[in-house]
Amino acid sequence: MTVIVLINCPAGLRGFLTRWLLEISAGVFVGNPSARIRDVLWEEVQQYAGQGRALLAHTTNNEQGYTFRTHDHAWQPADHEGVTLIRRPAPNTPAPGPTPQNGPPPGWSRAAKRRRFGRG
Repeated sequence: MTVIVLINCPAGLRGFLTRWLLEISAGVFVGNPSARIRDVLWEEVQQYAGQGRALLAHTTNNEQGYTFRTHDHAWQPADHEGVTLIRRPAPNTPAPGPTPQNGPPPGWSRAAKRRRFGRG
């Protein structure tokens, strides 16, 4: 099984991938091509992705049963004692928006505050 996820890639690349894989959602392709075809497809994705990002996941004979590759993605695969994990970049700033610690911004209705932060 092979899964390719494209984000912000040219439409022509999506059309190219539909020759061998089934597009089950916008930018998500699945199929079962041979290893040789899968590698050729991944080379084409890397070459024609432009400003976009791509992720390839496929089954393999290892502890996890699958492996993955990324192209121009902030999250990178990292080997940890034989298990492949995803290394996310360290956050530089806190996420925007209200959090339970600092409360809602002024102007929220009581109903919205209860939905977001509970009845406390």
